[in-house]
Amino acid sequence: MAGHVAVPLYPKHPPSELEYFVRDSEASIIVTTSELTNKIKPILSGQQVIVLEEFFFKPSTPEDNSKVQAMPKEENFQVDYGRDNDFYSINDALIIYTSGTTGRPKGVVLTHKNLLSQISCLHQAWGLSSGDAILHCLPLHHTHGIVNALLSPLYVGARVVMLPQFSAAAVWSKLLSLDTPVQSRVNLFMAVPTMYAKLIEEYDTKLVKNTRMQEYVKSVCIQNIRLMVSGSAALPEPVHERWQQITGHTLLERYGMTEIGMALSNSLKGTRKPGFVGNPLPGTEVCIAKFLPGTDKYEVLCYGNSHGTEVMLKENTEPGELLVRGPNVFKEYWKNSEATLKEFTHDGWFRTGDTAQYVDGAYKILGRTSVDIIKSGGFKISALDVERHLLSHPNISDVAVVGIPDITWGQKVAAVVVWSGQETLDQLELKKWGLKLMPHYQIPSVVVTATNGLPRNNMGKVNKKQILKDFFP
Repeated sequence: MAGHVAVPLYPKHPPSELEYFVRDSEASIIVTTSELTNKIKPILSGQQVIVLEEFFFKPSTPEDNSKVQAMPKEENFQVDYGRDNDFYSINDALIIYTSGTTGRPKGVVLTHKNLLSQISCLHQAWGLSSGDAILHCLPLHHTHGIVNALLSPLYVGARVVMLPQFSAAAVWSKLLSLDTPVQSRVNLFMAVPTMYAKLIEEYDTKLVKNTRMQEYVKSVCIQNIRLMVSGSAALPEPVHERWQQITGHTLLERYGMTEIGMALSNSLKGTRKPGFVGNPLPGTEVCIAKFLPGTDKYEVLCYGNSHGTEVMLKENTEPGELLVRGPNVFKEYWKNSEATLKEFTHDGWFRTGDTAQYVDGAYKILGRTSVDIIKSGGFKISALDVERHLLSHPNISDVAVVGIPDITWGQKVAAVVVWSGQETLDQLELKKWGLKLMPHYQIPSVVVTATNGLPRNNMGKVNKKQILKDFFP
């Protein structure tokens, strides 16, 4: 509203990571809470700091009170805090940092126009209205948590019930309206596959003891909840099926990323197939392309928008890279014109880096085109970033980081290290050491040692496909 650009950060990032985001974005103001001020102090370099409690709850003096003007009592009184439409039509709104295949995380610049486009298409596709109330337990430095679960409902005047963090017990309590006043009941829920896996675990181990309880949970979810959405990572079929058995809801899967918002979604009222992410959202164009090796030239296998998809070659296309175009696509990578140029084709399509296939009337995401991007628990992790941190350990002389399949997390971060220390590798100590440099979700949950070095190709590049075969068969 004030016309600034917001850079949402994650409180659990280590200070070195926070400092990188603050300096790289050239932030002039840091808005925080009293609980987090100790994290801010070491990274300050001249920024103004606004501590919310002090700002809103500062004790006022009689002198201050005399200056405060009473608000008019008319019921229809409105204050225009925003800028004019011209301002919003040309200015930037957000910089969200995301992991890439090269270097440090890049700042994705989203304009007000981008956000409006992303929000509008979700209203149309998911039928959001002022009568909705969404349960929000997602991280607020990701598109999923910011745009889908916060800005979209608020834009139509819906209510957002916030949880400070994800807790399976707390989510079940809200979904089932246990000890919840009517005005705080929810009818919408969005989560990442890992959260659904944790909710199933909570249901099986602690929540349901008999058949009557099973019937109660299912009937409450069917009656009270209008829509449940899964995204940020592939939804494993067993999780999809088990959730359907428990709640009677077929999860709506969709596909998006920081740079494009949401591009594909299953239909609100149509059939939803497990593993498929539906079709293009309103205003979005997509195509599946096959690139000629080492060039920017490509062959279009199929092209689609919200009106339908045209297949160029045969009924079901072979897999290719998913490309996206439209007003939802971000403006640029912050201060990185080279990276921006690299991610777009010569004719303006954004290259998602995901392999997709159009099968039987719907799109399916087959995985990352690059082995250096790992999706774990809804977080997008750069394997190269984790390797860079691990190589700063005095006893690690070489390392390769890969994602290995996992039903709860989608992928687990695994590291194969060449260990040069006198003592044997202590995984717990290594994790503690890593937490000083990396956020918790980047810490490898599996670490193995390579006694004969890492497999490399003729160019000296680590062969990650071979690593997966050799160390994680």
